Amino acid sequence: MPSVPPAPPWDVHRLPSADGRTVLVTGGNAGIGYFVAEQLAATGAAVVLGSRDPVKAEAALTVLRARVPGARVQAVRLDLADLGSLRTAVAALGPRLDAVVHNAGVALDDPPRRETGDGHELMFGTNHLGHFALTRWLLPLLAAAPAGRVVTTGSFAAKTEQLDLADLQSRHDYRPKRSYGRSKLAQMHFGLELDRRLRAAGSTVTSVVVHPGGALDSRTPARPPVHERTVGGWLCGLPAAVVLQGKDAGAWPAVRAVLDPAVGGGQLWGPRVFGLRGVPRREPLWRNLADPAVAGRLWAASGELTGVDPGDALG
Repeated sequence: MPSVPPAPPWDVHRLPSADGRTVLVTGGNAGIGYFVAEQLAATGAAVVLGSRDPVKAEAALTVLRARVPGARVQAVRLDLADLGSLRTAVAALGPRLDAVVHNAGVALDDPPRRETGDGHELMFGTNHLGHFALTRWLLPLLAAAPAGRVVTTGSFAAKTEQLDLADLQSRHDYRPKRSYGRSKLAQMHFGLELDRRLRAAGSTVTSVVVHPGGALDSRTPARPPVHERTVGGWLCGLPAAVVLQGKDAGAWPAVRAVLDPAVGGGQLWGPRVFGLRGVPRREPLWRNLADPAVAGRLWAASGELTGVDPGDALG
């Protein structure tokens, strides 16, 4: 029996074709999400930018079409802070979706604590609860694809955090940077718990968690008007460039998680060098992500807060 040749090493600059596949990228109009969209569009995938700002989405589409001739890209209005709008937004996507990259996020640096229109702390409500609820409506579309995939983009900032299950909304002790890290940790717990539930239900959909490492604006290629780069900013970022990278490279783990069939459900992927920069590799699960009981309690709380449960779409 002839042996099967090994798959070639993954090359971030020579991606496999994804012609015929459709991918939704939340927050695809800027930052890492834009570069995820650009790299996927170059593979022939049809890419949908989920954005709450139609003007910024249109600007991103213009840049994408200039950078990737013949790109099949479109935008859908998607406001993760408005839970009631998500089902309607998903209805505009069509009957099938091959992958979603849960990338959109809000990061606040200073008080005061802010809330969504639904009354949830803004970062937790947008970064985690919004994607939790969105997944409920996306799962039927993903299940209609041969091998649907949910890719959740966490953050290296979550690695040193612990969830406070008694104060998920930071009502009693609000510190913006910590609340951001915890909101991303909640996202990552969700991505892993989602895969456990998908496996238990016998679903063909898989869920993968990734993080971009350290991604700086100053090391990011210019994509005006989506991203402007100045000489001064580039020079200021030189010292950090030793260990960090641009947002184009920060997109690599998510892009690999979408495209590489060797990436399995329930895995964590990030940059190779100290988890901060370099080509994507599989990482051991962080210690603060290893307890399924925490993820299960978060899932239950998220269902109560959003009024929906992605598990309902699993049959």
